[in-house]
Formats: sequence, C-alpha cells, structure tokens
Amino acid sequence: MIQAAKKIMMVRPKHFGFDQESAASNAFQHSEGADHVKEITDEAIKEFDAAVEKLRGQGLDIHVIQDTDKPHKPNAVFPNNWVSFHEDRVLLYPMMAENRRWERREEILIEVLEEDQKEIIDLTGFEDEAKFLESTGSVVIDYENALAYACLSARTDKEVLQKMCEVLSLEPILFEACDKNGLEIYHTNVMMCLASEYAVICLESIKQEYRDVVIAALSKTGHEIIELTMDQMYDFAGNMIETLDQYGNSVLVMSETALKSLTIDQKQALSNYSQALSIKIPVIEKYGGGSARCMMCRVE
Repeated sequence: MIQAAKKIMMVRPKHFGFDQESAASNAFQHSEGADHVKEITDEAIKEFDAAVEKLRGQGLDIHVIQDTDKPHKPNAVFPNNWVSFHEDRVLLYPMMAENRRWERREEILIEVLEEDQKEIIDLTGFEDEAKFLESTGSVVIDYENALAYACLSARTDKEVLQKMCEVLSLEPILFEACDKNGLEIYHTNVMMCLASEYAVICLESIKQEYRDVVIAALSKTGHEIIELTMDQMYDFAGNMIETLDQYGNSVLVMSETALKSLTIDQKQALSNYSQALSIKIPVIEKYGGGSARCMMCRVE
C-alpha cells in the first residue's frame, strides 16, 4: 500500500458530546460548557458537514457513514479507532471505553467494502483481558516500509500490538511518550503524523531513552523530520493525515487549529511535499479530544 490515503471513511455524528468515560485517559478533552448537550451536538454536525464539503471540494474521495440514533455514541465521529482496512483484510480492534465498542457496526463494513471480499481479523477478544489497541489511533503505520510506530498507553497494549504486527507483517517501533504534565499520551496519532516523505512529530514528548530509536527509524526510511513543540501538539498539529486528490496530488489534511499553530518554516517544509488543507472543527476538538486524523479512517 502507498502511504497516502486515496479513499476515506468518515462517520457523521448523531449524538456527539463530551464523554466522561473516554476523558479518563484523554487529557485533550475539555468539559467546560459540556452541559449544553444539544448545542454541542448541533455544532459538531455543522462542523462535520462543512469539513466533508471542503474535503470533497479539494477532490478527496470521502465516503460518509451515518451514525445510528441508538445506542448513543458520543465518539462515533472518530472511526479510525475501531477498524483498519488493508489490501486483503480488515482488522477490528479492542477498545478501552465500553461505549466506544458500540461504534463497531457490521453494516458499516458491508457498505464500505461493497462487493470487495476481505478477510476480517477480529482482535476484540482482548477486551476480556482488559488489553486494548485502538487501531490507527494507537498505531501510526508506515505502509511502504512495514513499520508500526506506537507509544504505549492504557489504550495501546504491547501484546495486542504484537498480534496486529504479526497479522500485517509489520515491525513494531515501540516507545513511551508523555504530555506536559508527565501523563502518557493516549494515542500515537496525537503526537505523530507519517506521510510518504516526511514525519510531523513531537519529539519533545518522547521519553529520552526512546527518542534516538524513533529518529533512527525515520531517518533510515528517508523521512524528513518536521518537529513540533509540545504546545503545537496540544493544538493537534500531530493529528494530520496525508491524502491524495483525484489527480494524485498529495494533500495534508489538518484542523484549522493545527494550521494556525505552525510556524512559517514548518509550513514551508510541508509545502515541499504536500498542499495543506485545513478544516474548522473547534467543538469536535474541544469536547472529543481528537482532530482531523481521528475523523478520517483510511479505506485504501
């Protein structure tokens, strides 16, 4: 598989809102004003619709799935955490929050895959052992070099990662990463984006004893490292995804918050490879604790 995504699945939320259950391990979520439930949900839906319109207007292939009314799934807008699609198989993942497990819907796979027959690998049994791995949130995959970057956390278990790597023939690059308060970063894709020719990464967040290992792996595969500060990571600048438009051009999708946090030099470095495209999703970011990459599940 090439690194950049050609087809993206997104889930239009039905009951988006602040989720106390997932917030326990996600320091990027904020509860201030969360009691205005209807207003938050309505605004999140508006943000989603505007984002899809902008992405499609840029020539990206976006497949929209409608969330169901029941059960309420406040994080359904982040589908990249429960499934990953590959050339000949689909993986289903064990998720930490019980209410996030409701996001796994068989009809979504049927709709997205259509007549494409792929083997489904179900790793969700690890939930019975309280071991979790939340797909391409937990793991940033280098498809072209068969590597899997992952920072260990309550949502990213080493044993489940090893199983995933065995199934997909990937070599794991394991490390530990912490936020400014010393807490483990819940998902790798918050602090790291891997594109075809570059990596946008908050090296500052990686514990010193692991930092050289990650730098060496990226350098060996020829990726230019575009380093983020801790503050930029908090502005979701690590939560980006490289996509291809209908002409095969590289488009780097990020939030407006992330784009505004970048320096002139960082923007220039990125422009050597990709066109930056931002979407405005402040409500989704504030209450969901995820950003553009979390909303976009790579299909192919």
